[in-house]
Amino acid sequence: MSVGGIAALVASGGFFVLVLVLAVPILRVRHTIDAATGALRDVADQTTPMLERVNMTIDNVNVALNQVHTTLDGVNMQLARIDTITENVSHVSANVANLSTVVSAAAANPLVKVAAFGYGVRKAAANRRAAADEAEVREQIKQSRRKRA
Repeated sequence: MSVGGIAALVASGGFFVLVLVLAVPILRVRHTIDAATGALRDVADQTTPMLERVNMTIDNVNVALNQVHTTLDGVNMQLARIDTITENVSHVSANVANLSTVVSAAAANPLVKVAAFGYGVRKAAANRRAAADEAEVREQIKQSRRKRA
């Protein structure tokens, strides 16, 4: 045997020992990887039904949102109608106010004349009564002076 052969034998023996030393951790890592793979399979098996239920829930929420959207469209249409009605009521109210102003002006002028005439008649009657009362008082004073004289 030559020195190269002995070196080859020592190298191969060292390599064999290295393989044996590294085989134990590699086997342990393999068991760890197998356990992780099993855990991932379990998670995947449990996640799939959960995702299906989440998708079904989202579909139900989308249906409810579409119904709410339809309802809001109906409410908006009704609000537009109410706005139109309110605008028409505003016009009617303005027309009634204008009409009442016209009627008030038309009725007020004759009423003012009647009130002025009534006031004039009362004033004239009062003046006439005052003059009659004054004449009567003067007549009484004259008679009382005549009786004294």
